[in-house]
Amino acid sequence: MTDHPITDDFALDVQHSLGGRAWRLRPCDERLAVHLSQQFELEDMVGRVLAGRGVTPEDAPVFLSPSLRSSLPDPSVLKDMDAAADRIAAAIAGGEQLAVFGDYDVDGATSSALLKKFMDAVGGRLRIYIPDRITEGYGPNSTALAQLASEGVGLVITVDCGTLSYEPLAAAAKMGLEVIVVDHHKAESELPTAFAVVNPNRLDEDGNLGQLAAVGVTFLLVVAVNRALRRAGWYNADRPEPDLLAWLDVVALGTVCDVVPLTGPNRALVAQGLKVMARRDNIGLAALADVARMDAAPAVYHLGFLLGPRVNAGGRVGEADLGARLLTTHDPALARSLAEQLDLYNSERQVLEADVQAQAMASVLSEKDGEDPHPVVFASGEGWHPGVIGIVASRLTDRFGRPSVVIAIDEAGDAKGSARSIPGVDIGAAIIEAARRGHITKGGGHAMAAGLSARADQLPALRSFLEEWLEARVEKARAGRVLDLDGVLSLKGCTLDLVKALEALAPFGMGNPAPRFALPSVELVRCDMVRRGHVRCIFAGSGGGRLKAVAFRVADQELGEALLKGIGKRFHVAGRLKIDDWGAKPRVEMTIDDAVLA
Repeated sequence: MTDHPITDDFALDVQHSLGGRAWRLRPCDERLAVHLSQQFELEDMVGRVLAGRGVTPEDAPVFLSPSLRSSLPDPSVLKDMDAAADRIAAAIAGGEQLAVFGDYDVDGATSSALLKKFMDAVGGRLRIYIPDRITEGYGPNSTALAQLASEGVGLVITVDCGTLSYEPLAAAAKMGLEVIVVDHHKAESELPTAFAVVNPNRLDEDGNLGQLAAVGVTFLLVVAVNRALRRAGWYNADRPEPDLLAWLDVVALGTVCDVVPLTGPNRALVAQGLKVMARRDNIGLAALADVARMDAAPAVYHLGFLLGPRVNAGGRVGEADLGARLLTTHDPALARSLAEQLDLYNSERQVLEADVQAQAMASVLSEKDGEDPHPVVFASGEGWHPGVIGIVASRLTDRFGRPSVVIAIDEAGDAKGSARSIPGVDIGAAIIEAARRGHITKGGGHAMAAGLSARADQLPALRSFLEEWLEARVEKARAGRVLDLDGVLSLKGCTLDLVKALEALAPFGMGNPAPRFALPSVELVRCDMVRRGHVRCIFAGSGGGRLKAVAFRVADQELGEALLKGIGKRFHVAGRLKIDDWGAKPRVEMTIDDAVLA
């Protein structure tokens, strides 16, 4: 439980931390916390964390044991789902040649792989097409669709793309191609020409499933097609119904890497998918885990920081379809070869990313007004690799606490950009509005991430529009910057038993962050910088005990600078606790999110 005083307004009276945030203890009904702890036989702190996040006794069973039975909706609640499922089932039964056109990121690769695995299992004929990021760009294009039509494909299923692809899909219709769009990106009132558009973020949907990643929508489609085939009598002793749950490892990977909220159906898909992944049934994922030197039971961290970046690397700097090929192969030797190739591409991506990030950061810092940059952090450069601009935009957003747009310009003056945002500022809607007004050629995305294509001469007008459109929203979002804490602990209270007990609340991610605690007035006894700008610390408590901690990528920020100069000083430190298994004896360590001089 909390064992240090909290003011009415700010935890530990921290109103402006080194990270520029106020610290707030999550409001908690202590009676509810005790009730949850007793009813579900939980540690006191676990009950308090649950209560602070608004989990009621009625919600707790599903939260603590997320299952598809209790969380997964009937696919038919989505518009066009039944029509899409019946059409695909008919294509399978009729022996038609199908194609899946997927995006080149992890969500697209996993969505494509899921459809391929299902089609292979039920006797369907489907090929995967992943466009090249550099030469083709995002989403369906007329040339690729014409190529598929020439190969005898009659039905194309787009995954993680297609909702705003008006011209290419209109062209497909003229070619005689039928298209089913399976997507989750923001839509406009006009839908593209297609047989069906399955997207929980259509304007005529109620939004209850809008948090699903594309692979989650694709899994619902697979469930619906499987049901249609069952109704049609497709399955028999020679052709048994497949176990759809066996592919939840792939669904979990795409869901985590698309950084959608791990609540509701997503929580269940990831929780069950991690269990499937632990069995190492997917030869490609097992090979990738080995190459990434993953030596622990899979968790959200491994998917987001070890496996996902490597699957992504093919689409960023290498061969776009490598990730989907890896996830669908049944050949161990090929799986190992593909995994090693993706690992090499990931290393290449890291070098390119560091170079573009350095140039982008220098550009932003050179034009800062006083202490802060403009409402939107905007950086563009000729020759920047478009495969890493999304990652660099994320780094800039983390650094400056503002939406960021990073744009790569090629020799012909064509510009490709990626945008990332902060809570409370919908960057996807802003990019769609920019496209509607003619400031860019095309663009779209989510509230937190978006992509765009433009001409270099459009960029000044785009920047002016975004700054004007988002200024008030950014100001409001930043004024309310708060670091939510689940409790305040003494250093001695950071025990292995506590961290293990908190695992009952996993999986952690966006929408369900790992519990965050504040440690008051701990002395910094050691601090140094390690690779990639991480800052490594050791803190000592007044009552005894020591704790290792690390703050990632902060060496050039106020937080990192204060820590590096702060040996011998006392800090209030906020972060997430985890178990460090390195060495003979497991120990608790902290990932630092914020700090302030005590």
